[in-house]
Amino acid sequence: MSSSPVIIGAAQFTQHKKTKQPQDPLGLMAKAGQDALCDAGALRLKDFIDCVYVMNLFQWSYRDAPGMLSARLGLQPRQTFYLPVGGNSPQLIVNKAARDLAQGRCKAVLMTGAEAIYSLRRAMKGDVVLTWPESLPPDRIDGENTNGVDELEIRYDLFLPSFMYPLFETSLRASAGRSPEEHLMFMGQSFERLSRIASQNPFAWSKNALSAQMIATPGPDNRYVGYPYTKYMNANVNVDQSCAIIMTTEDGARSLGIPEDKWVYPVGGADFNDVWHVTRRPCLHRSPAIQNASRIALEQADLTLDDIDVFDIYSCFPSAFEIARQEIGIPENDPRDLSVTGGLPFFGGPGNNYTLHAIAAVVDLIRKDRARKAMVTANGWYLTKHSVGIYSGSPSRNQWEDRDDSPVQRSINAEALPAPVERASGILTVEAYVIRHDHAGQPLTGTAIGRLEDGQRALANIEADREEFLLMEKVELVGQQGPVRYDEKTGRNSVLFNLHG
Repeated sequence: MSSSPVIIGAAQFTQHKKTKQPQDPLGLMAKAGQDALCDAGALRLKDFIDCVYVMNLFQWSYRDAPGMLSARLGLQPRQTFYLPVGGNSPQLIVNKAARDLAQGRCKAVLMTGAEAIYSLRRAMKGDVVLTWPESLPPDRIDGENTNGVDELEIRYDLFLPSFMYPLFETSLRASAGRSPEEHLMFMGQSFERLSRIASQNPFAWSKNALSAQMIATPGPDNRYVGYPYTKYMNANVNVDQSCAIIMTTEDGARSLGIPEDKWVYPVGGADFNDVWHVTRRPCLHRSPAIQNASRIALEQADLTLDDIDVFDIYSCFPSAFEIARQEIGIPENDPRDLSVTGGLPFFGGPGNNYTLHAIAAVVDLIRKDRARKAMVTANGWYLTKHSVGIYSGSPSRNQWEDRDDSPVQRSINAEALPAPVERASGILTVEAYVIRHDHAGQPLTGTAIGRLEDGQRALANIEADREEFLLMEKVELVGQQGPVRYDEKTGRNSVLFNLHG
């Protein structure tokens, strides 16, 4: 008798870009779900699945996505869940399902997600006519759907990830001591490896292997979005992709007659949040949550970092990728692959469901070589919610239990800084910054975050014209000082820098 959780079915689907009648997200999930059932190859599996999870949809939601999906697949689950926003969700739910299966709270679990944003945009341009079911707000979301930004961060236009993640990147660049030009190429080289992996992945959205120079060089097809990121450094949500996996226990798999060479074991996992609001984090290029989640997941798996053969590090932006690498302790020039898919900019970033594709790819790799061990990391909001999973071809001697990790989470939360000063005055020393660009690649506005003379943190809009912004993209603004004042008209602070000496 064994209640060790195992993945028994996995499937990915990428809808062709020129499909004449593209399927909606529910249809894509049904396709992936049916393929995962076929992959497991057990006739009675549909009757065995008693729990269904659907990842939160970015666009084109449904009143009851898990219920509608179950009906399409012929499932009659006891429990269905539609999850909150978060790219961490797939790995979080694998960890939760592993505990639930091990503790006998369910028999078999199907989890899936999809996006069809590419087809939706095709329809908006008049290139295709959609015959999709009506999109309606969900009746319920199962779990806390807490916003990732507070009112002050929204006031400074930091809601879009493409404007928030540059704060992490400029802080990271300054801490590494690289010049802006050096760091731009560093990011390009890092993502060149991802692009090469995606070029060999049959499920990838973009199969063009881009060089570091192409990724790092701004131009008409690769404009800056939120400096210092070019377009190729941003997650690509403009995709049509779906994925599904099915989990049960060893005993369940045996009873269904599923051969052991199909089984892949989740052997360790952990989930933590960093300080929730970015502007209250003590250091913008560190993640105690990733560090602790990777450490505890490895301990549960009874493995060391050297035992891991392949990784999939969440790669929505270079800072997410690089901060995770550092926190996990992977050496900068480690020869091991740090992605199994090619990453969110190149494989594709289908909303909250990207990491399910990474897990499905890991399943395929381990089935081909059962000695392999893999680590998958997942990230929600703005380096906020983190989940880590370890996968193997054999079980760990440590069982999945309802472990209490709350003391670690409380220690992370305790490091939160006070809220930033809303009405700042004095001298601001820059910790990080972003410069937003228009669709022609021209700089528009900038925002800095930094410390006042008394140590308190503040946000401020950067007062500059186009030429001054262009200069700020050539020099290191982190560490620079400038007078800051509160503008009653805009309700925001503004700061002025003299970069001409």
